Amino acid sequence: MQPVFDLWDEPIYAISIAAEMVALHPQTLRRYEELGLLAPARKAGRRLYSPHDIDLLRSVSRLSQELGLNMAGVEVIFRLNTRIQELQTEVDRLYAIRAALEAQVAALEERLRR
Repeated sequence: MQPVFDLWDEPIYAISIAAEMVALHPQTLRRYEELGLLAPARKAGRRLYSPHDIDLLRSVSRLSQELGLNMAGVEVIFRLNTRIQELQTEVDRLYAIRAALEAQVAALEERLRR
């Protein structure tokens, strides 16, 4: 059985199914791709959408239809979210380095006490 996290990015839905799942026209999905908001996989020339893509489409739809943002605003929000995730990854990495350095300092202080 394939782990759940692998399925998140597995391209399995044709454009017609993906459009139906998010209550949008297939042409709207193509437009979102042209704008660079998502990049569905392609197999044999057909677009295939993953569960992650479906989640992104729902986010785009919510931002544009429910909150009234235009596509430029949606794109800015997506880019900011990506940057936030990158920065959080960097912060987590730096915290890990700090913890390792603090452990080394504690070990050295212990050796000095002996």
